[in-house]
Amino acid sequence: MLHIQQVCKLFNPGTADEKLALVHINLHLKQGDFVTVIGSNGAGKSTLMNVISGVTLPDIGCVHIAGRDVSAMLEHTRSRWIGRVFQDPLAGTAPSMTIAENLALAYARGRQRGLSVGVSRQRKSSFREQLEILGLGLEHRLSAKVGLLSGGERQALSLLMATFTQPSLLLLDEHTAALDPARAEMITRLTDKIVRETSLTTLMVTHNMEQAIRLGNRLIMMDKGKIILDIGADQKKQLTVEKLLREFERLRGEKFVDDRVMLGG
Repeated sequence: MLHIQQVCKLFNPGTADEKLALVHINLHLKQGDFVTVIGSNGAGKSTLMNVISGVTLPDIGCVHIAGRDVSAMLEHTRSRWIGRVFQDPLAGTAPSMTIAENLALAYARGRQRGLSVGVSRQRKSSFREQLEILGLGLEHRLSAKVGLLSGGERQALSLLMATFTQPSLLLLDEHTAALDPARAEMITRLTDKIVRETSLTTLMVTHNMEQAIRLGNRLIMMDKGKIILDIGADQKKQLTVEKLLREFERLRGEKFVDDRVMLGG
């Protein structure tokens, strides 16, 4: 479903700020894989997500999604196959539009669009059914402006908008990091439920090691633009935060230090 081959990305070449963000990345996700990505700050996680989504084009290497070579495609072209939820709850929705209008925009992803956001009675009924999955009562608030929702409600709506058209690939970019612990756990449980029930191929970046171990069927760790650890389903079942830390420190030859990384909770 996702195939990345020998991808490299260099920022600010020839300057004092030159940074090699991705170094010959090779990554393959099968249909239905749910892969979590962990790594210290500056490891290349966000750059990897941006290369996959088309925000950033690779210097060399190729990206295939569902059998299509999308390496040279821009973000808006790839969006028909990709759903993405960002860290900032404000990033995935239009605050001045209603819940129904936001869902209509998500529904139109990859389809021919007109000049207006159409929300028919039949489509509203479908939206209510989808919103019931969230368990937040938003199905009764279709006409509410999204800007009035709480951060947790907006992130839940963003997650639904990114998934309900069944994209080929779902990218979750630290999508619980900006929420308080209770709302973060709510979004985590909702993510697990939606991904498992829809078998969406998913790549999730997180700074929470416990979350990275608990979710999905595979875990990769990045460091200095490289994938340094790739743990499959069987080994992941036996993994603990302590074991993951020891393995990281063994591979790097130094103690793991990153204030942003949460060990659990």
